[in-house]
Amino acid sequence: MKQHGEEKKEQVITPWEVTGGSEDGVKTGIDYKKVMDSFGCKEIPPELLERIERQTNMKVHPFLRRGIFYCHRDLENILDRHEKKLPFFLYTGRGPSSDALQLGHLVPFMFCKYLQDAFGCHVVIQLTDDEKFLVKKDITLEDAKRYAVENAKDIIACGFDPQKTFIFSDIEYYSEMFENILRVQKTVLLNQARAVFGFTSEDCIGKISFPATQIAPCFSSSFKHIFGDEDGGPALIPYAIDQDPYFRVARDIAHRLGFHKPSSICSQFIPGLHGIESKMSASDPTSCIYTTDSQGEIARKITKYAFSGGRDTLAEHRRLGGNTSVDIAYQYLSYFLESDAELSSIQQQYTSGEMLSGELKKRCIQEVQRVVGLFQERRRGVTGETVKQFMAFKK
Repeated sequence: MKQHGEEKKEQVITPWEVTGGSEDGVKTGIDYKKVMDSFGCKEIPPELLERIERQTNMKVHPFLRRGIFYCHRDLENILDRHEKKLPFFLYTGRGPSSDALQLGHLVPFMFCKYLQDAFGCHVVIQLTDDEKFLVKKDITLEDAKRYAVENAKDIIACGFDPQKTFIFSDIEYYSEMFENILRVQKTVLLNQARAVFGFTSEDCIGKISFPATQIAPCFSSSFKHIFGDEDGGPALIPYAIDQDPYFRVARDIAHRLGFHKPSSICSQFIPGLHGIESKMSASDPTSCIYTTDSQGEIARKITKYAFSGGRDTLAEHRRLGGNTSVDIAYQYLSYFLESDAELSSIQQQYTSGEMLSGELKKRCIQEVQRVVGLFQERRRGVTGETVKQFMAFKK
């Protein structure tokens, strides 16, 4: 019989919940290799990164170099098509549940912007305002629609090409995808949906039917105003790994519907300020940094709440060094610091005990303030007319 304190808690990774595991009361964080293996993805090898650089004549993004986007499905197929000058498009999205994004929400859009620049392809960005209305009890339909517009402004501020980017609200665009949504709904059985998404008798029928709406944009025929009757090719979908169930199902049914299988490239989660065991969540203001936070608020949050990998005493830290694998300030620098050489130097200094936790937090504050400050400057330039331009779809 297990004694008290010996319990093992497994990690939970679903589209609606992300928590790391623990053993004997010690939080172990998220085992990304285990997630990758259980979902059937493949690690991105160095030779694929080299191939991307050769084909695009661009250095690969730091998110790729540092293993933040770390696994994939059929990325080779996209590179083959690019090499042969065959079409493909990018698809990503956002569930609008608040007026502003937090730092973690920026990650897929920053990466998708890089992919658009590198490959010169169209991007479609889904705002799942319908799903947020269905699953969030405190969000009204009017709230969801307003959040979608505000989040669209944030996404536009990431710098996408207005000539090759379409942002759409499900509530507004649903009828344009309806035929493909119906095809998906008819093809996916309820038993399969339950097994993949974990639906229960307590879920509303809207939540159960929603996956078809997120799957339909995987197929280029959902965007007649972009591709017309031409084959737009497969989608390459960058997303955080918790969204994988939707796209596993999309790949399972694509050939039955006569469509291309989508390819995917999956990221780890940017952790919350409290520690690596869970992703940043907008529902807890002390765990996240919003894109609307002031420079002072960013400094205050990182100073007060960011979990440190430093030792208990100065003498111990100087002797043993800090632990960058759990230190939140270092983790944020690994996302946003552009210089590989500086990041490597910081890691060496911190793990050797030369750099203290306060010094590491100070450098992190500077970098996060820079990223958020630049974002806020671009965001101020986004108008209602800009939003209309990106979200227009009527011929």
